[in-house]
Amino acid sequence: MIAARYFYVQVIWGGKLVLRAADQWNRDIPVIAARGRILDRNGVQLVGNAATYSVFVRPRSVSDKNYAAAVLAGVLNADEGEILKKISASDRSEVTVARQVERDRITELAGYALDGVYFAEDNTRVYAYGDALCQVLGFTSSDGMGISGIEKMYDGVLGGQNGSILYTTDIVGNQTEDTRIVYNAARDGSDISLTVDITIQLAAEQAMKDVCVSSQAKRAACVVLDPNTFEVLAMVNYPSYDLNDVPRDDPATLNSLSRNTLVCDIYEPGSTFKVLTAAANIQEYLNGNGAAFSPTYIFNGSRTRSVDGTTVRCWSDHANGKHSNQTLADALNNSCNPCFTDIALALGTQTFYDYLSAFGLGNVTGIDFAGEALGMLVPQSLVRDCDLARIGFGQTVAVTALQLACAVAAAVNGGNYYVPSLLKGVVAEDGVKEVTPVLKNRVISGEASAMLRQMLEGVVREGSGKNAYIEGYRVGGKTGTAQKYENGGVASGKYVSSFVGFFPADAPRYLALVIVDEPQGAYYGSVVAAPAAKALFEDIIAVKNILPYE
Repeated sequence: MIAARYFYVQVIWGGKLVLRAADQWNRDIPVIAARGRILDRNGVQLVGNAATYSVFVRPRSVSDKNYAAAVLAGVLNADEGEILKKISASDRSEVTVARQVERDRITELAGYALDGVYFAEDNTRVYAYGDALCQVLGFTSSDGMGISGIEKMYDGVLGGQNGSILYTTDIVGNQTEDTRIVYNAARDGSDISLTVDITIQLAAEQAMKDVCVSSQAKRAACVVLDPNTFEVLAMVNYPSYDLNDVPRDDPATLNSLSRNTLVCDIYEPGSTFKVLTAAANIQEYLNGNGAAFSPTYIFNGSRTRSVDGTTVRCWSDHANGKHSNQTLADALNNSCNPCFTDIALALGTQTFYDYLSAFGLGNVTGIDFAGEALGMLVPQSLVRDCDLARIGFGQTVAVTALQLACAVAAAVNGGNYYVPSLLKGVVAEDGVKEVTPVLKNRVISGEASAMLRQMLEGVVREGSGKNAYIEGYRVGGKTGTAQKYENGGVASGKYVSSFVGFFPADAPRYLALVIVDEPQGAYYGSVVAAPAAKALFEDIIAVKNILPYE
């Protein structure tokens, strides 16, 4: 038994015991890994690092603690009593006195040659564009760990691995005279590139600021996608905050301003949802479903529909022949609710819900961003005809802005639904390892998509979206105006105005969804959101030097 125990301690357990013993006579100073940069899709630096330092003290090596505390407090502009309390601790071999200290202060501190005081380079994040993309990029803690946004999502890639400087001590933690110093290098974090185009981002930021000012809105938001890949080109939530001056001491303000509402919050979309209802109808018509309406079908010109005792009304009074003898294209132009009620009821719950599922409603898109909301969709087993009627024109359903943008992108890009993404690639020593777009499913055919694009181009050319029309360019889109709900009921006088648009209409390269929350005075999407989208598209045309069609 003694021999067996001896073998276990010496051979089996020996390695661990050696490490534990070494830990008792070794101390280390951390070597902080440089955090990886964040770049836009074109290699423009969005986030980098400034050269700052952490200050460490080994209390047992400080000969005059009062003097050391006075010097540290003076140079670091800190509380002398707190520093003295830290460096007087008898139960700790090393304490951190300060982080992210500027180089000139370290140079001054080094001039005092204080015994037991050491420095190590750390990271101070520098956000090149201040408040631009702030809810997406997120920020880090004082010790360089990702707290929110992309900084948190890809912390494992950006953060790297810290190293250390090891030195030997005696039994009470004092450095020995013949100490052997071992340097373990840090492994710096990797740079990453985002799908975001900073030129488009800045254009979207300006457009949202302008519409907030002009409409005196509570907030405005915008997402711009490449409809052919679902790569996010821009994502704006306004008002915002400066990432170089995070309001950490005001949690309520920080939580409000740092929330990415485009991904994490839901809203009732209103008439922008009619794009999806129209897409489902067109595809079913092409499939030979007799319940679907043909593009030449003339809808009843009545202003109201009664469904299960619930009256569905058009926003227009239909006076003087307005909204009479409408085709599907006309119904989109005029944004006439009863027509889309007819479509939803004609398709039926099973068929319509199959399309809603294919368009990603009631589920996450899968974007690489934490906290994505599911949206709200009445369970199919509980849907009544009056619910189905309202879903057809964008009520009794709630979506995230990203969900709706992706669904419309799939409807106009030929029918392909991709997983949206913010990460373009990871920059490695041997080049950029790019992320390949992931096709999730097909929602409609290319033929149906082409027919829909043509109709939505008409909405901008001559319908409710004409305030987004740009001479010489083919723009398609749809406006939306929805009432807001608070405490279980309709909030009087509060609306959400929106516009979803894309261009060129025949072969979309850019798609944008603009949402304006609680505009004052005029509140229709055609009046508030469509002009903001036009301004954004005009800026994209300018910065990308896109020529008009002939």
